[in-house]
Amino acid sequence: MCELLAMSANVPTDIVFSFTGLIRRGGETGPHSDGFGICFYEHGGVREFKDYLPSAESKIAQFLTSYPIKSKVVISHIRQANVGQVSLQNTHPFQRELWGKPWTYAHNGQMPINAIPAPSAFQPIGQTDSEKLFCWLLSALREQAGVNSSVEQIAGLLMAMCGKINQAGVSNVLLSDGEYLYVFCSTKLNWITRRSPFGEAHLCDDDVKVDFSSVTTENDIVTVIATAPLTNNETWNQMLPGEFRVFKEGESVWSGQTNSIEHKKSNN
Repeated sequence: MCELLAMSANVPTDIVFSFTGLIRRGGETGPHSDGFGICFYEHGGVREFKDYLPSAESKIAQFLTSYPIKSKVVISHIRQANVGQVSLQNTHPFQRELWGKPWTYAHNGQMPINAIPAPSAFQPIGQTDSEKLFCWLLSALREQAGVNSSVEQIAGLLMAMCGKINQAGVSNVLLSDGEYLYVFCSTKLNWITRRSPFGEAHLCDDDVKVDFSSVTTENDIVTVIATAPLTNNETWNQMLPGEFRVFKEGESVWSGQTNSIEHKKSNN
């Protein structure tokens, strides 16, 4: 299946180090060779970069490893296609507007597309089960919540919907409105929060290391979420199946556990 990457930070931060490790898995150290995408939130807008080529070979991906875009929220995805052709329209992350904000989403998993309820307010552009699920989640938010809804209300609603759809297949989810990062673990997600005192980190997929103490301040807080740990000398937190978390400015601000964590067997 695909792999996910996200970041939540309290100050604009670049994700070059983690992204460098992720894209190696897109056709070099891993089989996820059917495209990649990454979204950076900046000043109420989103910079979005996508390619249907393997991320390990993509000139766009190579450009991003040398161009440190700073953001407080980032969502990224490398694809191993199982539903829908290899094309830009089927490449994550997907994006829609809701309540005057750009919502972005990436998904790792597989489920029968007919098992996903028909979205009411948003429609897919491509053919993937992932995008249909995104449209259904946002449609439900539009119908059952509003611009003044609290993060607790939105998180509870999203967790309930993710738990429901998780019974039909595997569905690891990243979703953000640029302020909050919503994360649901169906089978496999890991996260790490880096804060002072910062130390050195070494990538699993490349001979690259960074001393974060030289590029941060004592007030910085940065959380990275990934399908599998990206570094081999740090302790990552493994999420439980059915676990839902919300991050804001690098901190975990809400968490819950669904009662429905069973899912049909999928290709892992």
